Amino acid sequence: MDDKELKYVYHQDGQQSIEVLPTFASLFSVALLPLIEQMPGLVFDPRLLLHGQQYIEIYKSLPSNGCILNKATISGLHDKGKSAVLEVEISSYEKESGVLLCMQRMALYFRGAGGFSKSSQPYSFTKYPSSQTSTYKIPKSQPFAVFEERTHPSQALLYRLSGDYNPLHSDPRVAEVAGFSRPILHGLCTLGFAVRAIINSICRGDQNMIRNITGRFLLHVYPGETLITEMWVEGLRVVYQLKVKERNKAALSGVVTLNRFASSL
Repeated sequence: MDDKELKYVYHQDGQQSIEVLPTFASLFSVALLPLIEQMPGLVFDPRLLLHGQQYIEIYKSLPSNGCILNKATISGLHDKGKSAVLEVEISSYEKESGVLLCMQRMALYFRGAGGFSKSSQPYSFTKYPSSQTSTYKIPKSQPFAVFEERTHPSQALLYRLSGDYNPLHSDPRVAEVAGFSRPILHGLCTLGFAVRAIINSICRGDQNMIRNITGRFLLHVYPGETLITEMWVEGLRVVYQLKVKERNKAALSGVVTLNRFASSL
């Protein structure tokens, strides 16, 4: 109901003039899981898959419509003994022009899929994002800004319409197998709440100020819970932490790097 956010759902000149949030880039990876399940030698139970980390780099403002060409590469594989971590990098191009729009890196945590490497050295290849975004500490000082918002009880079912059909977020039986009392919210949906809080509180509603986004998923969120995003401004970096109010626990933390300061800060 915020007039600064109306641009994401309505424009008087039609759909082609609607603007897009930078976290929209995360939807480009939703078709990746079925391909990962077909990878030879990687045996895992998809019901036990969890999202560990997410990184998004924005090179050009995302269009509200068009044809996107995604190129995915396996950039890391880590044997954790009882589990495995798979890192995937996805570069997204505007198909017609060939312009690179964004890049994202995601770390997927496969419970029960480890123990495949006998070498004492890690079996992995990893190119981490710049140290400015991959390293951070949550400050002890009071946050520069705090944004609180309650998720809807059907939030996961609504987010499912984006194309992420993992039954962990909709089927109570699958959630129980995964060790949860009920379906949990998508990690990327939680990340969307945090980045939206930063856009509202720090960027004064200008989503084009965001250069890159780092998120580390720490705890599950149940639909209907209240999310509190705490933000600390460090130059052009915004260090953030998202807490679940009802349980007083951190569910997500990370850094958002800006292109510039908001004029009113």
